[in-house]
Amino acid sequence: MKARWLPNPALTLLLALLWLLLNNTLSFGQLLLGLFLGWAIPLLVSGFLIEVPRVRKPVRLVLFTLKVLRDIVVANVHVAKLVLGPRKSLRPAFVEIPMAIDNEFALATLTSIISLTPGTVSACLSPDRKMLMVHALDAPDIDALIAEVKRNYEAPLLEIFECSPM
Repeated sequence: MKARWLPNPALTLLLALLWLLLNNTLSFGQLLLGLFLGWAIPLLVSGFLIEVPRVRKPVRLVLFTLKVLRDIVVANVHVAKLVLGPRKSLRPAFVEIPMAIDNEFALATLTSIISLTPGTVSACLSPDRKMLMVHALDAPDIDALIAEVKRNYEAPLLEIFECSPM
């Protein structure tokens, strides 16, 4: 169990290190100020932070991150072609995708990935968190888009993080 006076030791050290890097000095005063800020900020925002689930497969996480970065680059090229091409070929759509993820962190990660990928954006999450609405710039096949999101992003997140499907 974490001590109440030090809610997130890793974040404390990261913030202190970031402070020292931003100040470009290792003076004792800056070190103390960095440690104080590293302690105070997590303490003040602890009620806003969500619990990060344990990573079951760290290698899979690294490979998944590389795949997401590749998908972002490919989507950039695809969107550029769509935007520079004839407008009548675009088929924008709002698509509702049923969610199997119940963990807040994994769900936030999924919605961020969708929004970071050009051509799609997470538009709305139902109050019960079982349905995610996504806007796609070009969605000729809605069922294929749903299957792609579930196969390429949701399933790996369920596999990587220790969170059960709904």
